[in-house]
Amino acid sequence: MIDLETWIETYRKAWEEADAQTVVGLFTEEATYRSDIFKEAHIGRDGVGAYWREATSTQRDVTVRMGRPIVDGPRVAVEFWTTMENEGEMITLPGCLLLDFDAEGRCRSLHEHWEWTAGRHDPPPEWG
Repeated sequence: MIDLETWIETYRKAWEEADAQTVVGLFTEEATYRSDIFKEAHIGRDGVGAYWREATSTQRDVTVRMGRPIVDGPRVAVEFWTTMENEGEMITLPGCLLLDFDAEGRCRSLHEHWEWTAGRHDPPPEWG
């Protein structure tokens, strides 16, 4: 069983290292991963892995901070604050993951909500 703190830290570190294989292990076989609310979800571990390999392929010098999770049973919301070089441009990408977990601690549903701005910016004092 994966505990929440370990899940969040593993996700954070895998993002910094562009490690799609590790991320895939955090999800159930039939998981849905919606990286953009206006696009179709990525389905299953294969879909999560394909999305991650593509999304992280243009990212360099990635630093991810994760906020304190808000937990309601199997549902979790956790903010992220990421700075990186993406396609040669330094950006800041803050957002929130909305997660739903199974009894084994694997994610069965993830929805990302995010926005980005040019440059490297620190989060405001009340963030996280």
